[in-house]
Amino acid sequence: MSAYLIGQIQVTDLEQYKEYMKASPGVNEKFGGRFIVRGGERVTLEGPEEGRRIVVIEFPSLDQVKAFFQSPEYAEIKKLREGAAIASFVAVEGV
Repeated sequence: MSAYLIGQIQVTDLEQYKEYMKASPGVNEKFGGRFIVRGGERVTLEGPEEGRRIVVIEFPSLDQVKAFFQSPEYAEIKKLREGAAIASFVAVEGV
């Protein structure tokens, strides 16, 4: 069953964050990940205005999401995000 990694990111240093953005697709793909949403225009339809960047990555399974997020390869890339963004990630199974 497919699973999704959903990120809400407040970018604080765009130039540094761009380095993270360049490095992450290769590792995502290694674990079967595919971007569904990567930033883009957003419209808050209900509730408080959402100003954070939204990212959704589809993986073949919840186990693949966890393997990706806990991998040494992603640990290296996460260092590029440190000091450039405040992020929250959740993984959820699809239907």
